Amino acid sequence: MIRAADVREWREQDVVDPKGHKIGTLEAVYVDTATDEPAMATVRTGLPTRQRLVFVPLDEAVLGPGYVKVTHPKGTVRKAPSIGTDDVLPAEEEETVFRYYGLAYQPGSHGERQLARR
Repeated sequence: MIRAADVREWREQDVVDPKGHKIGTLEAVYVDTATDEPAMATVRTGLPTRQRLVFVPLDEAVLGPGYVKVTHPKGTVRKAPSIGTDDVLPAEEEETVFRYYGLAYQPGSHGERQLARR
């Protein structure tokens, strides 16, 4: 698991699937607002002229020298909900990301976001 203190060190590292296939480059980490622990990452994928940021959970992620290994296969991550490289995830679309991966979505008691970018 990536610790909140290590988040900045892992930007621009390769993100690989369980078989070691490169998915893309880690662009940002989103923490769970209730625990302040890393929960999701955005991964820069696509051709240089048509890049996008896809979301992938960081549960059970493994850090290696120069890479972050996630538990989801490359094909699954590449089809995940995405945003443009200059965009932010709208609050109303957070639940879609969690649902895609079969994860429970728990907004704050007053409707606050579950994810915050670090």
